Amino acid sequence: MPHRVRRVLSAVLIGLACLLAPLGALSAWATYAIGDTGRYEATMAPLATDRNVRDAIAAGIADGIMHEVHVGQPLRGPVHSFVRDAARSFTRTPAFAAAWEAANRAAHDAVMQALRDGNDRAGNGRGAGGGGGDVTIDLAPVTEQVKRQLADNHMPLAGRIPVEHTATTVLHARDAGRLRKGFQVLEVAGFWLPLAAAVLASTGILVAVCRRRAVLATGLGTSLGAALLGAAVAIGRRLTLADLPAGVSRSAVGAVYDALTETLRQVSWLLLGLGLAVALGALLTGRIARARQASAALAPAAAEQPTQVRA
Repeated sequence: MPHRVRRVLSAVLIGLACLLAPLGALSAWATYAIGDTGRYEATMAPLATDRNVRDAIAAGIADGIMHEVHVGQPLRGPVHSFVRDAARSFTRTPAFAAAWEAANRAAHDAVMQALRDGNDRAGNGRGAGGGGGDVTIDLAPVTEQVKRQLADNHMPLAGRIPVEHTATTVLHARDAGRLRKGFQVLEVAGFWLPLAAAVLASTGILVAVCRRRAVLATGLGTSLGAALLGAAVAIGRRLTLADLPAGVSRSAVGAVYDALTETLRQVSWLLLGLGLAVALGALLTGRIARARQASAALAPAAAEQPTQVRA
């Protein structure tokens, strides 16, 4: 194969590999970190102790209860404050951690069923269900715990809190249809894209005229792709927080976003470090090789010089 063809082919293969590397990391994250129920639960479980998340949940529970319980305007402020304090106190108990885990499991199962099976009315018998095409979960266990705590605190209105009206939407039908195809593509690509990136990079290095330069290009390209992936995660966080409806806690959503994308950020740093290490290794070995070649070229010339004999 002519050298020019080998150079072009190697450049194309390495370029494709560097492009697929961050896409492969993204698809693998969606498949194995978000799509897997066990890993998702392990990711979300620590958020039960996050102050911002607890405060947001306590505020949401209190607002939901006050929406259902009709209180006169003079008493509405004090009662709302009392209910919110009770809900905040509940978020510090082991019962809340169990309810948080159950709610997240139900939400994850419902959303995954809607995305994978095309069923917008996902229901799994554990508090998840759909209405009007929306994917919802039932927060009745959480509200029941708060109601019980209010009763223990001798709040007169505790018995009037309706527990049955606690379903909350986690995925709208219009969003489910739009996200379904993209998520299914990511699930298929979760295994094949990283494998394809590795095969393309290896082939590009093998067919290169100068393999050391090919390794250098692969390392730099991988680092660039990792940096772009990390930037995309950061930009996604900013856009997510900027697009929140009024009344939604930015701190709580930011904590959830950071927890969900922690693995993706770690992979970005890993690829960045690995690419830079490979590129640095290629540079150092190239300099060592050139130094050895220069020494080898000087040795015969020094041996051919005539030896001067003093009279």
